[in-house]
Amino acid sequence: MRLGPRRDAPVFSVMKDRDFRAIWYVGSLRELSRRMELLVLSWLILQATQSPFQLGLVLVFNNLPRPALSLFTGFIADRFDRWRILMASQIINTLVAAALLALIVADAIEAWHVFSAVFLQGATKALEDPSRRTGILDIVGERRLVNALSLDNISNTAGKMAGPLLGGIMIDTSGPLISGMLGGISVETGGFVGGAGLILLVHLADLAVMTRVRIPRKERAATLEPVWQSLGNGVRYALATPLLWGMLYVTIIMNALAFPLQQFIPDIGANNLGVGAALVGLLVAGEGLGQLIGAGGMALTRNLERHGLVFVLGSTAVLVMGILFVWSPWYMLAFMVLILGGIGQSGFGTMQSTITMLAAPPEMRGRMVGLMSVCIGIGTPLGGLALGILAENFGTSQGVTINALAGLALLVPSLVLTPLAWRPTRQVGQLQPD
Repeated sequence: MRLGPRRDAPVFSVMKDRDFRAIWYVGSLRELSRRMELLVLSWLILQATQSPFQLGLVLVFNNLPRPALSLFTGFIADRFDRWRILMASQIINTLVAAALLALIVADAIEAWHVFSAVFLQGATKALEDPSRRTGILDIVGERRLVNALSLDNISNTAGKMAGPLLGGIMIDTSGPLISGMLGGISVETGGFVGGAGLILLVHLADLAVMTRVRIPRKERAATLEPVWQSLGNGVRYALATPLLWGMLYVTIIMNALAFPLQQFIPDIGANNLGVGAALVGLLVAGEGLGQLIGAGGMALTRNLERHGLVFVLGSTAVLVMGILFVWSPWYMLAFMVLILGGIGQSGFGTMQSTITMLAAPPEMRGRMVGLMSVCIGIGTPLGGLALGILAENFGTSQGVTINALAGLALLVPSLVLTPLAWRPTRQVGQLQPD
């Protein structure tokens, strides 16, 4: 009897690839810094304003660049050097983190600084996502794609777990030390300085790791289409492919009605459960732990074909667990519910990327990832703004419940009108010229 995981499992083959490991480390550091930054800045806004609406605006501004930019970033990923795109986005992230730290140390930080910073962070994420995900495919090939994307999801969820937790701990514990070292700043401000300083250090480490990333250069189409023609062809292809437009439809629903809850976890933690920044960070980490469990399970699968079914079931789980979370009277129950929701989110996220790339021909994959990012960008700002208004007027728990029930109802057409839940996903080959 064989004990332990098989050494010939696809996941181990992927991890032996040096180039994949490098881009995997980059993804881990990038998500760590991003999630830490969102927690620190969200807590700063909540403590300064006590307004769920202002808290929601952090999410809105973070996703505002995506609808317009993502149309072009997918095109850019298909046509330009992906390493240079990833490096440029990380340089911008590092400069923004340095500016935020300087403003907090000077006690000159204002709400518009926070909104500007998360706006730029959202712009760089829209720029890098198509390049990083299609770069992974360039490195590992089609046969190992599901396993590689599952591992990429693990790196993202590890950052989602560690980032908010570290940010919350720094806010709660580093204040006295930083205040004593710098002098002239309050203990409360010192906590935010500690969090912002750690964010900057992670960005610098990411820059260093980026120098070790190598993405193979793949052959691109010999004849380059004009940009608008290229974008139009991508949209037409998606609309003509039921699997793709079904996935994009569910993506909009989830980003408008389910995922904005994540931005309001600090509000639920502080006002419903009565905990501080560190325990709020642990709540966010609980969702990440669930994603890690789900991604780990999928990384060990072989020959998984029902990607759409996993995608829809994961979406349903996220919506149901969102309702249970906001009405949980005890901290530990809320924590466990977020873990279950995270498992569902892992199925959603991994299969979203897998369907996007397997259902598109090689020359359109960057554009399909960009189009997926457009749908995320359309849904999230609108959903964050709507939930912020509902939370401000009726309470966060009531607003989340209304959104989640609407999301469950809107999932039904995807089961009836598209093959998501009942047709296996097959690899699409290169398009033949007319």
